[in-house]
Amino acid sequence: MRSVLFTETGKPAEVLQLQEVPLPLPKPGEIRIRVLASPINPSDTMFIQNMYGIRPQLPSRAGFEGMGVIDALGDGVNLAVGAKVSFTTIGSWSEYVVVHAGTVIPIPSHMDNETAAQVFINPFTAYAMVHAAGVQAGEWLMLTAAGSAFGQMVIQLCKMKGIKTIGTVRRKDAIAELKALGADEILNTEEDKLPKRVMEITEGKGVKAVLEAVGGKTGALALQCLGYGGTMYVYGALSIEPIPVNSGILIFKSLTMKGFWLTDWMRRTDESMRKEVQEAVIELLASKKIILPVEASYPLQDIQKAITHADSAGRTGKIILTM
Repeated sequence: MRSVLFTETGKPAEVLQLQEVPLPLPKPGEIRIRVLASPINPSDTMFIQNMYGIRPQLPSRAGFEGMGVIDALGDGVNLAVGAKVSFTTIGSWSEYVVVHAGTVIPIPSHMDNETAAQVFINPFTAYAMVHAAGVQAGEWLMLTAAGSAFGQMVIQLCKMKGIKTIGTVRRKDAIAELKALGADEILNTEEDKLPKRVMEITEGKGVKAVLEAVGGKTGALALQCLGYGGTMYVYGALSIEPIPVNSGILIFKSLTMKGFWLTDWMRRTDESMRKEVQEAVIELLASKKIILPVEASYPLQDIQKAITHADSAGRTGKIILTM
């Protein structure tokens, strides 16, 4: 079978290779999945560059999530061959993967493959972060990098919950589209003075929470947009720059900065909450109440083209690999 691997860390377009590897066999309690689709997420590219919370053990396969159909069962597994499932593992950019049977998410047969491939990382993170932020209907939540696939899901989710949103983008042409999705305000970081405009929009109160993915100057400005007692949840670092923190703002506005990593959240959260999130996410996606944007799909053999497209500026949707 074919699988995308890297033998050294670095820029994905330079280090990724498509190779033939042995077909894996499921052990007791495991299943083998014939992969049909897998997205390219920022966490994937950070992992390849050795900049993620999990360090690659070289040589390593690439890709963290995907979907497919069950192809083979290990002993003791009571699942149906041919069932459609979503999964997470290191090495999803492969024609086949083996995972523990208890970790897969059953997918409704009518859900399209591109949506099913994205069920875990962005939707779970969006739902869990909005829940953790505790922003209520009528209150303000701000998110940086609002044009990302994750940002678009947060906007839709908040709209359903009656939460007012302010998003940031770097391109004017993204503003109308994001407002059509349900964002109340979209600010251009190249033109708008973030703290000033946010305070005008919120009548001087500031936002209750910020979901921050950029880092650097944008993260520092977003921190200033919080109201008294607010919290900024940092879940990404797209600029690869640390956030310069104004200690005075933290002290005198009683602010909190917290990191959010889905892997850690899954470890710490009880089973009932994980089940609640899973059921909510599947229902929202299967009913198309929330749409996950896809910009392009590439066959596995075009991994170089796909990863280059995924790293390009101005994307409006996810890049999907198909097997």
